Amino acid sequence: MLSIDEALAKIRAAIQPLAGEEIFVADALGRVLADDIIADVSHPPQAVSAMDGYAVRAADIPAAPAQLTQIGEAAAGHVFAGTVGQGECTRIFTGGALPQGADSIVIQEDTTTDGDTIIINEAPELGAWVRPKGLDFAAGKTLLAADTLLTARDLGLASAAGATWFRVRRKPRIAVLSTGDEVVMPGAPRRPDQIVSSNSVALVAYAQVLGAEAVSLGVAEDRPESLRAKLKDAAGFDMLVTSGGASVGDHDLIQSVFGGEGLDLGFYKIAMRPGKPLIFGNIGGMHLLGLPGNPVSTGVCAAIFMRAAIECMLGLPAKPLYQAARLGCDLGPNGKRLDFMRAKLTPSDTDLPTATPFDRQDSSMLAAFADADCLIMREIGAGPARQGDVVKIIPLGFSSLQF
Repeated sequence: MLSIDEALAKIRAAIQPLAGEEIFVADALGRVLADDIIADVSHPPQAVSAMDGYAVRAADIPAAPAQLTQIGEAAAGHVFAGTVGQGECTRIFTGGALPQGADSIVIQEDTTTDGDTIIINEAPELGAWVRPKGLDFAAGKTLLAADTLLTARDLGLASAAGATWFRVRRKPRIAVLSTGDEVVMPGAPRRPDQIVSSNSVALVAYAQVLGAEAVSLGVAEDRPESLRAKLKDAAGFDMLVTSGGASVGDHDLIQSVFGGEGLDLGFYKIAMRPGKPLIFGNIGGMHLLGLPGNPVSTGVCAAIFMRAAIECMLGLPAKPLYQAARLGCDLGPNGKRLDFMRAKLTPSDTDLPTATPFDRQDSSMLAAFADADCLIMREIGAGPARQGDVVKIIPLGFSSLQF
């Protein structure tokens, strides 16, 4: 069996970033850049005032008080057409372009006015309150690098730089397929011995959260012909994600049926709990990720492997899988597989957050998984752990993009 790190390495080696597509800046929130964004213009495009006041020549005011004559004004978006000469000034407002001849700003609090006569009560330093051209960035500067996940601030920056249209990674197209005679789609009639396909709903939603387009192909029955028909429905997708049927029981048909349809198996089985029976490969030019059927096993594997696969398609750099927390209770020794325990996370103002595992960890307990904030990772063969020990966790919470 592979370790998680070995499996992730194989996934990242097999999946290449998708091609780019042109998109309008207002539609690009949460998308991933395919190319660098380079400034078309400088910002500000010319020297402007940082304050309301008067545009002056600093040489005219070696000491205060001094008297100048106002010859015009410059508001933001309205350039003063003349030139400020000796003994002259213009009224200027925040964001107004610095008139020709002027080199400094005297803020209005440091002046007294008498019609067109302006008394300067505080001598300015050369360049005072002037934002020079390109203070923020100059034309030609790379502002956002390819493979950046775009936030609202990034879109504001791109707009200021003149980037109206640019290339982002195409959204991965993900097909989700549940398998098993015991599973029915939400809203469909079901017998007492059947369950609703919660995995298909959760996997489609999670793929969308990760930046993909995802659709459910429904449920494949435990018959080879049903699975083959669903495989045909998946043609044209970037990745097929299945739940159930990944093991080697009499009714677990993913490997045998897809193997007959040309499956190039990358790996099978991971030394982890929950989630041991996991398949990754390629079939007909489409990536295949076969997840176990138990809801928690499906969710844990999706949080690790489906996330990694989609991030690879988007060109996002690999991120650390684990964060640190303190254990909220004592634990006994671990067994022969990497164990992921569902847990609640309590934040701390001064230290690492505290992760407290639930008492029961059965892989069919979806309510506990939904209530969990993180997964506590326990190493293979780990000895007893004590409350307060530092442990590795995988956070499960998702927050929308920060501003």
